[in-house]
Amino acid sequence: MSTPPENMKRRRLLMAAPLAAAAVAGVGFWKMLSGMQRGSFNPHDIHAPVLNRPVPDFSVPDQAPGQGFGAQDLRALTQPVLVNFFASWCIPCLAEMPTLMALKDDLPLWGIAYKDRPENAAGFLKHSGNPFTRLGSDRDGRVGIDWGISGVPETFLIGPGGVIRWHSAAPLDVDTIRGTLMPLLESLKKS
Repeated sequence: MSTPPENMKRRRLLMAAPLAAAAVAGVGFWKMLSGMQRGSFNPHDIHAPVLNRPVPDFSVPDQAPGQGFGAQDLRALTQPVLVNFFASWCIPCLAEMPTLMALKDDLPLWGIAYKDRPENAAGFLKHSGNPFTRLGSDRDGRVGIDWGISGVPETFLIGPGGVIRWHSAAPLDVDTIRGTLMPLLESLKKS
């Protein structure tokens, strides 16, 4: 008994679909690797649609040893502030703490403990140092979703009026502070 031609076409299409998907994924992977080799692909470079928009509506309760805050507090700002999402379980967060501690005298830092137990976040800050002047807890991660974060650490520069001026999805380091953040702060002061 022979197979009808319609079934043969359907079988061929079903067999070709995974191959086509693999080919598309392969091309995408090759482009990413090519970009990395040329230095034009940065996996931490997030082109967030939140830039130059007001902070989302949110409120985070106090996280010991600090005082929580919300969108209204950021919208009332007259000077820039850095908002940093972190967690005690995050190794890159621990690695960026010395940079944040060095930066805290130049720029106010407000922290949000992301998906963390309050006692663990407090212990983390006691051990690594606390650079934050305001500190809230996003225990269930809802605020992080509203901000569009993909993980921790993530940092946002909030300008006067609560407008997001810069976003980084990588641990902050001295090169980022000097090469990107400080020039941006200078331009905000002039405007």
